[in-house]
Formats: sequence, C-alpha cells, structure tokens
Amino acid sequence: MLRYPLLHPPLLHALATAGHGSKVLLADSNYAHRTNIHDRATLIHLNLRPGLVTIDEVLEPVLSAIPVEAVHTMLPDDGSTPDAWTDYERALGADLPLQPLARQDFYAACRSHELAVCVATGDVRHYANVLLTVGAVG
Repeated sequence: MLRYPLLHPPLLHALATAGHGSKVLLADSNYAHRTNIHDRATLIHLNLRPGLVTIDEVLEPVLSAIPVEAVHTMLPDDGSTPDAWTDYERALGADLPLQPLARQDFYAACRSHELAVCVATGDVRHYANVLLTVGAVG
C-alpha cells in the first residue's frame, strides 16, 4: 500500500515511464479520447459518469507525482477564457502559466509522439483540457 496522493496503478505506471519532455493530457468528457491522441499513448479511463472525476481532481495528485515544465490549454474558437482555467492557475501557481493553443494546434500536440498518456475524465466543462509537459528531476 502506498502512502502517496496518487494510488491509481495504471496512471502511476504511465507517469513513471514518461520522461523529460513527455506530454500528459488530462482530457474533459467531450475530448475524442481515442482519435485525438497518439496511437502509442496510454489511455486511462477515469470517466465514471458526467462530472466524475474532474480534471481538477486528477491534476492535484498528478502534480505531486511529476515535475511539470509547461502547461498548455485549448483556446476556445471565440478567444474567451474558460472558467476552468482559474482553478488550474490556482493549482499550478505563478511559476507555471497557462499557454493556450488554438483548438487544432492543441489536437496536433496531443497526436504527437511526445504524448505518453491521456487521462479521460468525466469533466463536463467545455475547453477544460490540460496538456502537461513533464520536466526534469533535480
């Protein structure tokens, strides 16, 4: 038994095998989890029902497990700021500013070979997707 904030064995394994520069996608329930990720990426389903689990609930333990050097979000087509981003900024702190990407650019980044894992959540908020870049240890 682990005494650690992250206990999910497949997610722990996927994060442990990701290295510096690898990408971790925390995807909302509207994201095309199978078709908009790289075919070698591990797909982990945590989407039990709409609203459960949320990206915020996954982000916190993931941040305790890996160093993060960059955070990208999906920019709505109208250029607005999704409400979810406020929660992410609070969790990430000032040292990790959100870097919005246009929707098609975000999809392209998630289909790249750098994507190590996609966590499918039940988060129903639109444009709630977060793409983390794994940093270096030490």
